Amino acid sequence: MKLIGSLSSLIIASAAGSFAPAISMAQAAIEPTPFVLASGLEGPRGLRFGPDGYLYVAEAGTGGTNSTIGQCMQVPGPPGGPGPDTGGLTGRISKISPSRIVTTVASGFPSVTIGPGGANGTIGVADVVFLDGDLYALIGGGGCSHGNPKNPSGIAKVDVKTGHWHLIADIGAWLKTHPAKYESADDFEPDGTLYSLIAHDGKLLTVEPNHGQVISVTRSGEIKQVIDISASEGHIVPTSIAARNGFLFVGNLNLFPIDPQWARILTISRSDQDDFDNLPPGLQPERGQRIVSSKAGFTTVVAVDFGPDGLLYVLELSDGAGFPAPGLGKVVRVLHSGAIEDVVTNLSVPAGMIFGPDHRLYVSNFGAAPAGAGQVLRFDIAPGW
Repeated sequence: MKLIGSLSSLIIASAAGSFAPAISMAQAAIEPTPFVLASGLEGPRGLRFGPDGYLYVAEAGTGGTNSTIGQCMQVPGPPGGPGPDTGGLTGRISKISPSRIVTTVASGFPSVTIGPGGANGTIGVADVVFLDGDLYALIGGGGCSHGNPKNPSGIAKVDVKTGHWHLIADIGAWLKTHPAKYESADDFEPDGTLYSLIAHDGKLLTVEPNHGQVISVTRSGEIKQVIDISASEGHIVPTSIAARNGFLFVGNLNLFPIDPQWARILTISRSDQDDFDNLPPGLQPERGQRIVSSKAGFTTVVAVDFGPDGLLYVLELSDGAGFPAPGLGKVVRVLHSGAIEDVVTNLSVPAGMIFGPDHRLYVSNFGAAPAGAGQVLRFDIAPGW
């Protein structure tokens, strides 16, 4: 059976038709109890609290109808992939006030309808982050292969007062001149499918899942590769990133159909030591960032964050064999013992997660569902050990 590993495949049409924005009775009965902070969102993905105390939400949008077939390389269509894709400028960033009022911060970002008639959902604004008080948006739905030839994939700086934004880094173009070591020909996104963004050491770090690279971008727009995960791990579809104590922690979606517990968290550290000089020729890792450990036991990882208890929390899209289904998303955490513990269950294709300054957990639920179904849920989480 065809294995699909791009972020496009994160949204599965066969399940999307059954998604509903209401929380099920089973979900309402479990602890911790979900509180619906916002609803009616269009593909909510990454979340970030701003210096103003508002919660900012990246929304993928509703895609569009613009086709570029014959103009440039396309995302492979069936049976080789989810394409062809059509684009539009329907991505946006919203913010939620402390009193739960939702307003639009900026709009008109490139968004892509995946597959014929949008059968496989949308990709658009994937994440948001603040660096030195400025808001940056991660655009995953841009580029000619996504039907948006004049609006590339990359990182944009957003004026939160006016809503104006401009691209500071054209990562779609950069990917074409800096290919990953191992790319999947039948599951290939020419312009990338950027998904996760953090601020770290004065720079912006993003994960490109389809090519398998972690990329850094300065405030002036200089783009560099941090590490090519594909070079050692192959096509595992890395999606999410967090930083702590000088280490980077990257989670991966893995391939579809889902094989539970095969996804992992990679620990990445910088090392310039010649501690691998005695390895056989051709097997020495590159200098710089290296994968120093890998922990398996996760399923379809789409977000990672550290909780106020110091533990790593992991958001899983769908913890079941086959393809994503409503009610199978969950949040787990890694205990001091190394055991993986369920924290929140019965989520439906969640796509983003973050701990707030109030130490509560916020999740983008129905993030990979039809437009208007998206929610942001809030949970009070008991500390773990």
